[in-house]
This record gives sequence, structure tokens and C-alpha cells, in this order.
Amino acid sequence: MVHVTDDGIFDASLEKIWRFIADDREGVHDHKSIASSKVLKQEGNILVQEIERRDPDGRSTHMETWKFTMNPPKGFEMEALAGPTKGTKYTHTYTSMGDKTRVDVSGDFHVAGLNDASTKKAALAMLEEFFNEDNANLKRYQ
Repeated sequence: MVHVTDDGIFDASLEKIWRFIADDREGVHDHKSIASSKVLKQEGNILVQEIERRDPDGRSTHMETWKFTMNPPKGFEMEALAGPTKGTKYTHTYTSMGDKTRVDVSGDFHVAGLNDASTKKAALAMLEEFFNEDNANLKRYQ
């Protein structure tokens, strides 16, 4: 496990971010590293998904199970329950800035087979990719 922190500023209000998060329509949450996802369980503020993730080689995939605990408007917690990142647990904390929203991410990351330095590099790359894709999707989101 390696502790990782990151932050960014979304070009969207906190209210728009939560509408976006709650929108389960096909294609709203596209991420190039996620080939497919399926909801396994949704109860109250907890969502468990099976995720087919693309490997860095772009040719193969692997399965992961993620548990999200939504705590609007504060943020959410994510925990990897199965797959090569099992044990990873981090939080997204949102701070409203009017028409923008700051996000702070903090948690412990694990990737099977990687040392701490490589795990940190992979975690930061994933967070940056997801942030950039979500920020672009939010700009188009109505």
C-alpha cells in the first residue's frame, strides 16, 4: 500500500457534479480505461460495480469490483473489493467554489505486482485520466 494525495478543480458547480454522478444513462461516464461496467448492488448510498478495466497494453482487460459510498455533497469513498487493486481505498472530497468545484483525493492504493513507486505513478495517472475525462464530460453535460 502506498498513500497518495491529489487535487484538481472541476469547471462545474457542486450541484452539477452531483447530477452528473447520479446520471446512469449510457455514455455519460465514459472512461477510455473502462471497457464495461455492471451494477452488482445498489442499496442506499452504496453502489457496488463490476468493472472490466483495460490493461495498459490496450489489448487485454481484467475484472475488478469497486464499492462506492456516496456522501453528497461532501464526496464519496471508493474501495476495491476484488481484482489487482483489491485493498485500495480512497476518498474524493468536494469543496464548492461557486461555478467551480475543488476535489481532493486521498487514500491508500495497491496494485498487485507493483512496488510502491510504480503503484503511486499508476494511481496518479489513473486519477489524472479520470479527472480529465470527467471534466471534459461535465463541460458537455446538461
